[in-house]
Amino acid sequence: MKIESIEIRNYRLFRKAELKNLSSMTIVVGANGSGKTTLFDVFTFLKDALSHNVAQAVAGRGGFRELVSRGERGPISITIKFRESGGKLATYQLDIAEVSGKPIVEREVLRFRRSSHGQPWKFIDFCRGKGTAITKESMDRDDIIDSDRAERVLDDPSILAIKGLGQFREFPVAKEFRSLIENWHISDFHISDARPSAEAGYSEHLSTRGDNVAQVAQYLYENHRKQFDRVLTIMSQRVPGVDKVEAKPTEDGRLVLRFQDGSFKDPFIARFVSDGTIKMFAYLVLLYDPKPHPLLAVEEPENQLYPELLYELIEEFRDYARRGGQVFVSTHSPEFLNGAQLDEIYWLVKEDGFTTIRRASESELLRSLVKEGDLPGALWKQGLFDGAGLK
Repeated sequence: MKIESIEIRNYRLFRKAELKNLSSMTIVVGANGSGKTTLFDVFTFLKDALSHNVAQAVAGRGGFRELVSRGERGPISITIKFRESGGKLATYQLDIAEVSGKPIVEREVLRFRRSSHGQPWKFIDFCRGKGTAITKESMDRDDIIDSDRAERVLDDPSILAIKGLGQFREFPVAKEFRSLIENWHISDFHISDARPSAEAGYSEHLSTRGDNVAQVAQYLYENHRKQFDRVLTIMSQRVPGVDKVEAKPTEDGRLVLRFQDGSFKDPFIARFVSDGTIKMFAYLVLLYDPKPHPLLAVEEPENQLYPELLYELIEEFRDYARRGGQVFVSTHSPEFLNGAQLDEIYWLVKEDGFTTIRRASESELLRSLVKEGDLPGALWKQGLFDGAGLK
C-alpha cells in the first residue's frame, strides 16, 4: 500500500489541511508548535481506533472537545487515498462526531476506483454502526448489483467497520485494509526503555518504544544473519570503537545488550554506553528489518546523533521505503534536510491558530536555488521556507 494523499479536517491544529502527491519518503519540517506531532498522531489515532474503538481513541486524547479544532463542532474527518495491493486507487474516509457526549463513527467509507473512468465503488459504507459491505463473491466482477451488498449492524457505533468486518473471510477488502493499519509503525522511541535488560523471548520487529531491542537483535542474529552483520558493520563505521554487539542471556532468563569496544577487554552493557550509540543501534535494527512495515513514522531522528551521521541515516530511511515501507519523518535538523529531495519535503505553517501544509517542490524560489546547487537544509536555515523558521 502506498498512501497518495491525506486530508485532515477539524483535528486539533488541522482545521483543513492536506498532504498531496506523496512520494515513498515524506519529510516534515516546521517551527515548534506548528503541528508536526499532531500530524503523526493522526496515524496513531487510526491505529488506536482500530485496536480499541473511536471512543477510547478520543478519550485518550482528552475527549472530543479537546481533539476537535478550536471553534468547530465537528465532525473530525480523516481521508486517505492509497494504492491497494492490486494497484487500484482506493479512498478511506472516517468521520467522527459526538452524540449524547460520546464519540461515534458518523461515517466510514472505503471505496475503490475499479477502472480509469466511472464512479468509485463503495465496498464499505457505514453510518453510526449500520451499513453495507460488498461480499467476496463480487470482488472480481466488473459490476456491482444490490444483491452483492450485505447489510450489517455493529455492536457499538464507535467500532470501525473495517475492524468489525475485517474478522470475516467474506469481506477481504476490509480485512486487507485493517491488516495494513495494524502493521503501521509509529515510533515513540525512548532511550530509557532501550537500556534495561529485557525478558528473554521472541520478537521479530522493534516495538514503538524500543524496549525489545535486545530480543530483536537476537532474532536477527539467529534468523537473518546477513542483516545483523550489516548492522554491525555500520555500527563499527559510525560509532568509534564498537566492533561487536550481542544480546547476552543472564542466569535469570533476561537479555542484556553488550557493546564490545576494541580498546577494552570487557564489553559495556547498554546502560553504560552513550544515548547516541543506543539510538543508532535501535534505528539500524528497525531499518534493516527483513519485512518492512507498510508505513514507518519517526519524529526527529536526529536527537542524540552526531550531525555527520544524518546524511547516511536519511539514505537508510529512503532505502527502507524502496523495499516497501512508506516513510514519514519529521525533523528540526538542517543536516538531515540537506540529504532530502525537494519533492520529499513538506513544511507546516501556523496562521491564526491553525496549520496549513506546503510542499517545497511547489516553490519556484526553492526549485531555482536547489537547481543552482543550494541544499534544502541550508535554505531552511536561512528562513527561505516561509513561516517554518528554526524555533
